[in-house]
Amino acid sequence: MTDVLIALDRMHAGDRDAASKLFPLIYDELRRIAIGRMNREKPGNTLQATALVHEAWLRIMESHQASLWESRESFFAAAAETMRRILVDAARRKSAARHGGEFSRKALHDSQLSEPCPSQEIIAVNDAMEVLEQDDRLAAELVRLHYFAGMSLEEAGELLGMSRATAYRTWTYARTFLRATMSE
Repeated sequence: MTDVLIALDRMHAGDRDAASKLFPLIYDELRRIAIGRMNREKPGNTLQATALVHEAWLRIMESHQASLWESRESFFAAAAETMRRILVDAARRKSAARHGGEFSRKALHDSQLSEPCPSQEIIAVNDAMEVLEQDDRLAAELVRLHYFAGMSLEEAGELLGMSRATAYRTWTYARTFLRATMSE
């Protein structure tokens, strides 16, 4: 049994100190997931991978749902979901009129129009993913892990117990579904 599973078992049993032992064990993997996701963000984003990891950790610990993490996979799925929610909340805040809404920062020498705001893309994908979740929960979970957590399809599929081929088939279906939903 790995140290992560031991710490999760202790948390499941009610040991409060287990969380402090768990964080160093999973930090590198959570940071790798966060870096993968933040690499897709628009340059100049004020949210950084380290802040994303720490905010996700705080929210996970505040949720008091340690009893739901019976495996390493379920913990990382919860972490990916938490990171997704943080990114969606940040995107919504940035899109709010009181935070500048549709305005974006530009250098004085930049005369070209900017591309559509990634914040709007995150919100659109999130909304479409919620529709997908009603139709196919597993496909929505794959989107969550791949798109929002930055995992490769192989990693996300393995975490969900899928073969590589099934993960790619499910991703193709989910991507088509999301595009169709977003175009409506």
